[in-house]
Amino acid sequence: MDSEMKKRDENQYSPRPNGGSQSTPLKLPFIIGVAGGTASGKTTVCDMIISQLHDQRVVLVNQDAFYRSLTNEQLQKVSEYNFDHPDAFDTELLLSSMQTLRTGRAVSIPNYDFKIHKSVEPARLVNPADVIILEGILVLHDNRVRDTMNMKIFVDTDSDVRLARRIQRDTVERGRNVENVLDQYAKFVKPSFEEFILPSKKHADVIIPRGADNDVAIDLIVQHIRTKLGQHDLCKIYPNVFVIHSTFQIRGMHTLVRDTKTTKHDFVFYADRLIRLVVEHGLGHLPFTEKQITTPTGSVYSGVVFCKRLCGVSVIRSGESMENALRACCKGIKIGKILIHVDGKKGRQLIYEKLPSDIASRNVLLLDPVLASGNSAVKAISVLLSKGVAESNIIFLNLIAAPEGIHTVCSKFPRLKIVTSEWNLC
Repeated sequence: MDSEMKKRDENQYSPRPNGGSQSTPLKLPFIIGVAGGTASGKTTVCDMIISQLHDQRVVLVNQDAFYRSLTNEQLQKVSEYNFDHPDAFDTELLLSSMQTLRTGRAVSIPNYDFKIHKSVEPARLVNPADVIILEGILVLHDNRVRDTMNMKIFVDTDSDVRLARRIQRDTVERGRNVENVLDQYAKFVKPSFEEFILPSKKHADVIIPRGADNDVAIDLIVQHIRTKLGQHDLCKIYPNVFVIHSTFQIRGMHTLVRDTKTTKHDFVFYADRLIRLVVEHGLGHLPFTEKQITTPTGSVYSGVVFCKRLCGVSVIRSGESMENALRACCKGIKIGKILIHVDGKKGRQLIYEKLPSDIASRNVLLLDPVLASGNSAVKAISVLLSKGVAESNIIFLNLIAAPEGIHTVCSKFPRLKIVTSEWNLC
């Protein structure tokens, strides 16, 4: 499920206020599409998600708001109009509105009156938010709409239950009689469901059987959303940045290494623990091959073997503090050295380097515990590239990374990986 949703995260920037040539990362909302048949419980599912995300800014956008206003001629034959067909919606306006919200701007959403079948004033002003939920019967039908989403949900409810709910809704809320509702259902709703809505189910990342009655599925969805929202926006902008999932243990250790009252002994102890976690996480991004082995009990185990062509490179002097953790994880690993000097007039200068002679054929773990401006890292990475190391074979490990440094490094080297335990220097 993660791989499908992850591809929706992409690079976006907004101009600096002073009109400079550099750009700053734009905060991207987490967009959820919720589809399903008529009266399947989509809105109730959305309301349950919103209620559990009470500490986040969440807005709900209904596809129903984008119904095309009927002409006078269509109104005269409204019983012959198919409201469940894709052509009944102004999809271009929907796309435009979602893009506006996605770029952090407020947008006016049409206010559709189901009794007169027209959009009326005033329109609804929707402000940008951390989470945007787009709900409607056909939100998964058009691939352009799907491509705006980070998560796609299909609410799957029994057809008899949906029909009963539709009768109640249309007679009470929309002033229609039972006979008209049943006639419209048989003529348009059911065929359109089978032709357009049900096939869109295959595009869903999550299918919720029984709709709002499925508390477990909704809880899992909310948990996933919270995990994604817990990642910094730079992880969405740069898919090559990996921040270790924050736990109370990790936050506690960061609290100690940042506290001015922490003793030198404790600082070293907890910093080493964090560095070890970063190294372990970084090793998980190495290429591997599958391998089957036989266990002592005689059973077959399908496992993996990591690449053996590996070396470390530490940026002197701070990077040397990460070498013990790397050696503890990779026995006998070769570790090279790079010394970068900061010259006020000439910028970063290479003073010394000692690297394995065959480094061009290896995967490289570059070690530097703090990524600040990123200028020294750029120089060190450039040295590795000049030695023939493939950019995609470099994994840059650091304890703490500043957004400025991440932006500097990733803008110049989009194919390397950055693994860190925290993205802030505060």
